[in-house]
Amino acid sequence: MPYRVSNVRRLGPSRLTAGLDEHRRLDLNAHHKYHDRLPGQTVDALISMAEEVDLRGRGGAAFPFARKLRAVSARDGETVVLVNAAEGEPASLKDKTLLTRAPHLVLEGALLAASALGSREVVVAVGAGELAEASVTAAVAERGLTGLVRVVAIEERFISGEGGALVRAVNGEMGLPPGRKVRSSDSGVYGLPTLLSNTETFAQLAVLAELGPEEYAAVGTVQEPGTILLTVGGSVGAPSVVEAPPGVPLADVLALCEAKIGDGLLLGGYHGTWMSAEAAYGTVLSRRGAKEAGGELGAGIVVVLGEDTCPLGETARVAGYLAAQSAGQCGPCRLGLPDLARAFRQLQDGDPDGPEAVRRAAAAVKGRGACFHPDGSARFVLSALDAFADDVEEHRFHGGCGRETKGVLPLPVEEARDVRLMVDWTRCQGHGLCAHLVPELVKLDHHGFPVFMDTGVPSWLLGDAQKAVEMCPALALRIGAK
Repeated sequence: MPYRVSNVRRLGPSRLTAGLDEHRRLDLNAHHKYHDRLPGQTVDALISMAEEVDLRGRGGAAFPFARKLRAVSARDGETVVLVNAAEGEPASLKDKTLLTRAPHLVLEGALLAASALGSREVVVAVGAGELAEASVTAAVAERGLTGLVRVVAIEERFISGEGGALVRAVNGEMGLPPGRKVRSSDSGVYGLPTLLSNTETFAQLAVLAELGPEEYAAVGTVQEPGTILLTVGGSVGAPSVVEAPPGVPLADVLALCEAKIGDGLLLGGYHGTWMSAEAAYGTVLSRRGAKEAGGELGAGIVVVLGEDTCPLGETARVAGYLAAQSAGQCGPCRLGLPDLARAFRQLQDGDPDGPEAVRRAAAAVKGRGACFHPDGSARFVLSALDAFADDVEEHRFHGGCGRETKGVLPLPVEEARDVRLMVDWTRCQGHGLCAHLVPELVKLDHHGFPVFMDTGVPSWLLGDAQKAVEMCPALALRIGAK
C-alpha cells in the first residue's frame, strides 16, 4: 500500500515525535539533537524499568514488554531481536511514520534490547517498497550497522503483522499464521529465542531508558504512564499521527485533528469496534477508558465517520476486505468470513432478516479460528449493529438510508483493481457447481442461482476459482478485473 508521510500533531510533551516539527526526517546528527546517547543496560535493569512503568506492546495486544524480555533472557544460547514494522492494517500509519521520520529512535530501542540480551542480530521486518523500508535501511547504513541489523522486506497483508506470520515471513516461508501457538521467545528467527515487539514499543523503550522511569511516568495516568501514538483519519480536516498522554479526553484529540463525528467512530482499527458519537465524545483516551466505553484502544487507530456516507456500506466494504485477507487455513476463516461479509452486504441491501443473519454468521466464527483474524473481524462487524442501530432499521424497512458509500474507511489501492469471479447471466442455468467448488466465493439463492462475494479472489483461491470456470456446464463463469 503506498504510504503518504502523515502530519504529526501532539497533545502534551513531544517524546516520540521530538524534532519532527523542524525536520521531515531525523538523520543521526539531527536525532542526537533531541535524544541523548544511550548507555548500555543490563537485561535486569531493562526489565526493572519496563515493569516500573508497566510498558506494554503497542501493536494491539498490549502484552507486558518486561515479560517478553524475561522469557527471552531465560533461554540459553543465541537470541534475536525482531522489530515488527509490518503495519498491514490499512487505517494505521503510526509505525510507518516512526520508521520514515524517526528511524534512529526505533533502532536505539532495538539495539538497547539486543545489547542487554547479547543477541546475534536485530531484524527489522517492514513492508516491501515502502518509504519506511528505504528510511530504516539508510539509518542502518548511517550507523555502520550492516551485518548486525538486517532489514527484511515482506509482502504486506492485513495478517502479516501477526507474530507467527511475521516470523515465518522473515524465515523465508509464506507469511501466514502457523495455525498453532508458537511463542517467539521459544522459537523465532532461525528457530532461535526471539524478542518480538512492535515498532512503537522499541521507540518507547528508548525514551524510557533516556528519561528514566520517574520522568517517563510524569505524564499519562498512574496505570498507563507515558505517551501513545494514534493514527487519526477518516472524515477529519487534518488527518494526523498524534502523540498524546493517556488520560486526556478523546474529544481533545478529535478537536486537534479538526474532526467532528457524524454517525460514529471506529476505535482500534478493523479488528476494533464502532462507537456512537455520544460514546466517543465521553471516552477517555487510554486502554482502560476505551474498555469502559465498550471498545479497545488496540494499535491506536481512530477513524471518524461524517454524515455524508452510509455507515453500513462502509462496514460492508471492510468486511469483504477482511474475508479476502483470510489465510485460508481453517474453516471459520476460509468459509465463515465470506459468509459474514455476505450477510452484512445483504443487510445493507435491505434484507429484513439481515441483523439475525449477521449474528448467526459471526457466531459461527467466534472462538473457532486458528488465529485472531475471525474473532477480530466478527467483533468489528457486530459492533456496527449496535453503533448504527437506527441505520440498520432504516435499511431493513426502506432498503437503504439514501446515502452513498463514499469509501471513507481506507483500503489498499490494489483492491480497486482486484480479480473477481464473474458470471454471464444470459448463459447461467443455475447448475450450482460453482458453489460447491468455491463455497468461499459463491452461495446459491433460493432459486439455485449463484450469489457472489463482492470482493476479489484471494491468491489462495485463484486455482479453485479457475477450476470452477473450467467446469461450469454452461460456460457462464469467467475471471476478470473489476
